[in-house]
Amino acid sequence: MSKLRSLSMAMYVDVVFLALTMSQIMARMVLVGVENYTRADFPADFAFGAATSAYQVEGAAFEDGKMPSIWDTFVRAHSDFYGGATGDIACDQYHKYKEDVQCMVDTSLEAYRFSISWSRLIPNGRGPVNPKGLEYYNNLIDELIIHGIQPHVTMYHMDTPQALEDGYGGWLSRTMVRDFTVYADVCFKEFGDRVRHWTTVNEANAFAIGGYDNALIPPGRCSLPFGLACTKGNSSTEPYIAAHNMLLAHSSAVKLYNRKYKGSQHGFVGLNIYAPWFFPYTKAAEDIKAAQRAIDFYIGWFLHPLVFGDYPDIMKKNAGTRIPALTRHDFELVKGSFDFIGLNHYATFYIKDDPSSHKMEIRDVNTDIAATIMYERGDSSLDQDNETSSGLYEVLEYLKRVYANPPTYVHENGQRTVRNGTLNDTARVEYMHAYIGTLLRALSFNDSLFLVFHLQNIGRNGANSKGYFMWSFLDGFEVVGGYQKGFGMYFVDLSDKQLKRYPKLSAHWYSNFLRGRSIGPNEAIEAEHQHFVSSTAKSSW
Repeated sequence: MSKLRSLSMAMYVDVVFLALTMSQIMARMVLVGVENYTRADFPADFAFGAATSAYQVEGAAFEDGKMPSIWDTFVRAHSDFYGGATGDIACDQYHKYKEDVQCMVDTSLEAYRFSISWSRLIPNGRGPVNPKGLEYYNNLIDELIIHGIQPHVTMYHMDTPQALEDGYGGWLSRTMVRDFTVYADVCFKEFGDRVRHWTTVNEANAFAIGGYDNALIPPGRCSLPFGLACTKGNSSTEPYIAAHNMLLAHSSAVKLYNRKYKGSQHGFVGLNIYAPWFFPYTKAAEDIKAAQRAIDFYIGWFLHPLVFGDYPDIMKKNAGTRIPALTRHDFELVKGSFDFIGLNHYATFYIKDDPSSHKMEIRDVNTDIAATIMYERGDSSLDQDNETSSGLYEVLEYLKRVYANPPTYVHENGQRTVRNGTLNDTARVEYMHAYIGTLLRALSFNDSLFLVFHLQNIGRNGANSKGYFMWSFLDGFEVVGGYQKGFGMYFVDLSDKQLKRYPKLSAHWYSNFLRGRSIGPNEAIEAEHQHFVSSTAKSSW
């Protein structure tokens, strides 16, 4: 018996050793090469979809009772920047939602992430619900469900009702917490019987910086020297105030949902952040510390309070009294107030320490970080393989290590290209292929037995990611550049009165993947060949 026990132990040690060795080998293979993978390699309940937002695709900006949002106002105030273009019509999804849902079916999408226009549903931000707005979102949700597509709904995507902005300053006022909670209540009540996945605020961190620091996005507030042509705002304080109120509004909506709706609707409510990764510019200790500061300011700004109940220490130290304090009541409201975290990830940045910024008499968020953010690294010996997509892996690993591996959705991931009518977006296919492969690596990388035996969904202990949404479903009105650039899988012909949709190569590629085809390193070339042999430059599906 003792010999058998010893033999069994020896075999166990051998298996473990083999598993660990194979883990290291496979890890390196994943790092240096492109995996072959299929939809079946992901968990069955993992959601693959595409995303849009209301202002960028809906159109009908002033139809059926909808009132202006800050995005309507901002675009008109910066018409030169957008070449005179607006989102007044955009892709006209308000009238063409059935056609768009059919395109989703043709692409085999499993989920669609869209946002509700607050000023379409409640035109003045508070007060009566607009029946036409309610009807539209009910119709869209029902159409998705009829075709087996999960609706993932964002309640706020940079579009505060202008009436609230004019009335009390929008997110700069604590009153916004109350009004947003009432708005969320309407959404939960009217749509929650069919919607199980809710996001309160999109890119809360980027919105605070872009809207209240450098004025690149609505509502366009800034102060010199941190923005261009600043006419109103305070870049030193307002980003922190707006972010603080967004955090409280989110948490208030979650508390409301848990108390009033979760027991019957069984849904999930989360917050979305812009989540790039930050590598140090060089191996110097100062750059490594600067990269961590950038992570704390961008990712920790919201995740730290949600997980631990307070802002990161470095933020409180560098921003001082300019960042509002979380009271004991706030702590109890905010900590743990999420079911998932939405991540918008597009690229990786490189961080170089800049201690001189702390000598500035007036500072904003970026100078509080005390670093320079760059697109290219300074030391080629850093050996970051596959750096285009490796940043997503690093973000997910960081959340697993620091924030106890919360459930996450990759809510946005995509590539911007010139909008010139071509359907041959091979670069986008390669981008998607790399990122989806990296996501698979993050899901299963730490499970040695999975790597050795390739057993499906058994004992995975990787990132706790629940879904991936490609940005974007359509070529819509983009935040930077309007219609000059596009992220879409579908080209929308703006010269056609019917705004006809045309699937790009990326739509065909994504459809092949979702239908179970094995996806390998040459898939982009193969898909291009098959697509253009079987169709003309502007064919419908």
